[in-house]
Amino acid sequence: MRPELKDRIVSECNKKIDKKGESVGISFYAFFENKNNDPELLMEVATWWIQKHKLDHFEKAIKIKKMIESNL
Repeated sequence: MRPELKDRIVSECNKKIDKKGESVGISFYAFFENKNNDPELLMEVATWWIQKHKLDHFEKAIKIKKMIESNL
């Protein structure tokens, strides 16, 4: 996964956690605007989330943050 994408994911997870606490859930759509202006980037996250790790639609933001920081 691209470094700038990892940074975006960690940043969004941090925002959600800071706002709603460590039990907050997040979807991979949270890392994008409501426009499909970068389908390749969206597919990169979707592939990592769904195909590689077989995650549910919503996961704990803290879990996703730890996975990204651990380079999983």
